[in-house]
Amino acid sequence: MPTINPNIAILEFRQGPGGQEAQIWMDDIMKMYVRYANKVGWKVSQLDDNVIQISGIGAFEQLKWETGTHRVQRIPVTEKHGRIQTSTAAVVVLPQITSHDVSFRMEDVEITASRAGGNGGQNVNKVSTAVRLLHKPTGLTFSVRQERSQQQNREIALQLLQAKLWQIEEEKRIAAQGSNREKVGLAMRADKIRTYNYSRNQVKDHRIDQSFNLDKVMAGDLTDLLLELTVLDQPEESQN
Repeated sequence: MPTINPNIAILEFRQGPGGQEAQIWMDDIMKMYVRYANKVGWKVSQLDDNVIQISGIGAFEQLKWETGTHRVQRIPVTEKHGRIQTSTAAVVVLPQITSHDVSFRMEDVEITASRAGGNGGQNVNKVSTAVRLLHKPTGLTFSVRQERSQQQNREIALQLLQAKLWQIEEEKRIAAQGSNREKVGLAMRADKIRTYNYSRNQVKDHRIDQSFNLDKVMAGDLTDLLLELTVLDQPEESQN
């Protein structure tokens, strides 16, 4: 089994159908985790478009159950007639792999450099520091421009590739022999794990059938929620 770092979590966010409101909701979910990280003193880094890394004691162990579809029911700011709309955002929480058990051939990787856009001074705009990585066998692509060094961005892209390859292998393993508990733990993006209902000011986690105060959760107060989810770490037989 690959060795994972329990103190680093890589969070990937994808908006569901719904246009602008789905994009806003995805951003809201990302901000929720950033707020929580700031509250507990963890470090947050932007790795890629819609990908952040959270580093701190037990970060992956605490956040690993957040993988899945987060559904919101609210009146969007873009809605003119006051109608409640349902939108979704998918979250995938990946570990940092600290061993070489998840391997790939560099000849299967295509890396191209480009000038990074956005803020960052003359160096960012005039030097080809951004990298785009393509893993040809899987079609996985990553465009990283966080760092001012091309080499640093290259290393981040390879780290993301290794984490995604781990996810693919883990999903295969669970599909072949995993328990129901494991399947919940590595919830696929299509699995609805939580509903955020603004009219009720309520967040309901469907796996543990418990509800929490929405205002507190969106403000980054996830402590109680994450504590309740530790029940999912217990062996399946002890839940019966």
